[in-house]
Amino acid sequence: MPAIAIIGAGPGLGLAIARTFGSQGFDVALVARNSVKLDDLAGKLTAEGVNAAAFPADVLDRDALTQALKDAAARFGGIDVLEYSPVGGLGSTVLTTPAATEVAHVQHEMEFLLYGAIAATQAVLPAMREAGAGTLLFTTGAGSIDPVPMVANVNAAAAALRNWAINLHKELTDSGIQAAHVGIDVSIAPNDFPGVPTAEPGEISPVYWELHTTHRDVPERVFSL
Repeated sequence: MPAIAIIGAGPGLGLAIARTFGSQGFDVALVARNSVKLDDLAGKLTAEGVNAAAFPADVLDRDALTQALKDAAARFGGIDVLEYSPVGGLGSTVLTTPAATEVAHVQHEMEFLLYGAIAATQAVLPAMREAGAGTLLFTTGAGSIDPVPMVANVNAAAAALRNWAINLHKELTDSGIQAAHVGIDVSIAPNDFPGVPTAEPGEISPVYWELHTTHRDVPERVFSL
């Protein structure tokens, strides 16, 4: 069976993506820091008939992240799809406006968003190149496209990831490997913010399936209501 590795897997969008791909016969590798929460997600998916397993790793620990993906590939016979969406800015202790941003504020987000994505990609891309097939999907908020002053440091790092993902798409054209960025321009329920359109995770997850299947020539999709 094909397999998807979801990095930053949680009970919202990550679980929805797992269900979307799992319903299509994919095995699911769940990667995040909290092993207890990962085991809970894997249990839910297993109860729904999806072959899922937890591979705990912190994206800030490049060696652990790489090993988790190697273990997942060994368990499932390879990784056909990588989806990268760690918590990033939502887990920050500091959110800054542009004028108040210091180098350290952006560096923290770069570690989460860009550097982690690069490490994860390097762990799975060689096998995809050898197979001539695969999908690499990278998620940010829409602030990577249209930045918001109150989260300037997060937006800067997210924009870097978006730039890198779209550039990767260009490099991999005609290789059989799809790389794409997903920008989410809504609040994801139940994280409801006043005045901000809100979508259920299950409304968003089909975008990832489409990029893997019918929209493989598309470098970016923005989900909005």
